[in-house]
Amino acid sequence: MLTAGLKSLVGSQTSLLFPTRESKVNWWKDIRQKPAYQLLLNEIRDEGDRLLKESDPELTFSLFKIFGETGSRLEFEKIYFEKRRRLTTFAIMVLLEPEKDEYLAALENTIWSVCNEYSWCLPAHLQNSPETSVDVHYSLDNPVKKEYSIDLFAAETAFALAEIVKLTEDSLNPQICKRIYEEIYNRIFFPFKEKTFGWEKQTHNWAAVCAGSIGCAALHLIQDQDVLAIILERVMDAMDSYLKGFQDDGICLEGYGYWEYGFGYYVYFADLLKKKTEGRLNLFDSEKVHQIALFQQRTFLNRNLVVNFSDSHPTASVFLGLSHYLSKIYSDFEVPETYLRSHYTDDHCSRWAPAIRNLLWFDEDSLPLPWRNGTHYSKDSEWFLSRHICELGSFAFAAKGGHNDEPHNHNDIGHFILQGNTEVFFKDLGSGLYSKDYFSEKRYSFLCNGSQGHSVPIINHQFQKAGAEKSADILHVSIGEEVDIFEMDIANAYEVESLQRVKRRFTWIKTNQPKLILEDAYSFAEQPDSIVERFITPVLVITKTKDGVILEGQNKVRISYDTRQLKLETKLIPFINHFGKSEDILALDFIVLHPDRECSVELAFQFE
Repeated sequence: MLTAGLKSLVGSQTSLLFPTRESKVNWWKDIRQKPAYQLLLNEIRDEGDRLLKESDPELTFSLFKIFGETGSRLEFEKIYFEKRRRLTTFAIMVLLEPEKDEYLAALENTIWSVCNEYSWCLPAHLQNSPETSVDVHYSLDNPVKKEYSIDLFAAETAFALAEIVKLTEDSLNPQICKRIYEEIYNRIFFPFKEKTFGWEKQTHNWAAVCAGSIGCAALHLIQDQDVLAIILERVMDAMDSYLKGFQDDGICLEGYGYWEYGFGYYVYFADLLKKKTEGRLNLFDSEKVHQIALFQQRTFLNRNLVVNFSDSHPTASVFLGLSHYLSKIYSDFEVPETYLRSHYTDDHCSRWAPAIRNLLWFDEDSLPLPWRNGTHYSKDSEWFLSRHICELGSFAFAAKGGHNDEPHNHNDIGHFILQGNTEVFFKDLGSGLYSKDYFSEKRYSFLCNGSQGHSVPIINHQFQKAGAEKSADILHVSIGEEVDIFEMDIANAYEVESLQRVKRRFTWIKTNQPKLILEDAYSFAEQPDSIVERFITPVLVITKTKDGVILEGQNKVRISYDTRQLKLETKLIPFINHFGKSEDILALDFIVLHPDRECSVELAFQFE
């Protein structure tokens, strides 16, 4: 859309969250009395009480330099996000309990501290940036102008401060309000207006979060319609790039956590833009966006367990505010049950935008539903997802084809997840601990990223390779009342010269005692050296039987196979998860004793 046309659509209203000051005051008074809000409000109050007793944390140079020296992100980010937690919490408490002066003082001090930060970006995102360059020539004839980078968290900080100042400016000291405007203009609006950023053309969450945050801040703060139109046009172009990262089926290849993150910021911006243009610009009016919105209800396996392919966590909570909002946009959007709501402290980044909207968008009259029975196959993304509820309980199976150059890619073609009654027996490790090496050429040496940490074969001692050309060939998909079949050729994921075909076939039998049959049919031009069928599980009790083994946790799965053909070896492997916690996992390696040029392997997984 041309800037001139966009300018004509932008309305004059400046208050986008509440129509009047009186309506804002009354809304906050009202929710203090409503029972449906009390659990969430009490969580915020408890956090406010805790933070008031803590001293203001500082981002020292000692913390700043750790990433460059060691590649570790945890030390700096722990303090950075604690400061954002203070910002979010104290702002909400000022709105919730305006009579308590201590919260206003704490908020003003936190805002001042955030505005004093050397950069709003994380050190991990500042490599080769103006902020870390020391090759500067100083001269009084040519004053050095400080340049600012914009990453996810710089943009989010601007969005948070812009919305906070619009909500609390009647209470804040005018000097604090001035400082907010000054820093957002200097750090975000001016750099964005003067140069382009690589994330504007990205097809993943960065485009939505960075651009969406900038767009929201601009909608709140910029009164000049010419300037606002220029910024909004750039933001909308970036949003188009973000949507290109999805196929028409709406599957988020980055995983549920990144759907909630990236698509969340798409929604926050689309909502404010719709209000600012009085409905004339509606970014929800797209079938592709509709399908993306439905990803949430498709990706949950059972209760809080999700399909966590790529860098995603195995369990998740939901932003009820976001869900309630989307249910009003799309009639087939299913509101999840309230027990799945994200608790106030669940977000370790303590992001303002979802936190405030979990209150503003919460609808006590919304009708929640349990996750429904059914199978969904996404042809474009090659994800197969099935929930099956029967007399024995609730069970789920998920598998993927795709390719090995997806967003937040793992080498995982042919990988699967199998769970029963809230227990995952064959799992995806999801995201590991982020570090410099994690996003470098060493990425696939990490257990969770390489195929060595997935339930896929190891062929001639080789793991799968990365690259868009390393893709699955889907051979057959059928969905029935009692039996689903998902079959693919995964040979192309390997660089084994003599390998011609690996037909992996999943047969998911949906009875009162669910069963998954996995068949791998191999074809080689020459005699193979080795074939290992690897499966990744939690640490479970393993009991041998005459025709296989039984895996036992809280529930049981019987694995049946030809014990004359396969020899089982188990390996206990340590894994550092996304939060830096160590956990052990088991690799079940079924070794083909006599691999031939033409051979097949069958294993059956029966719930008991």
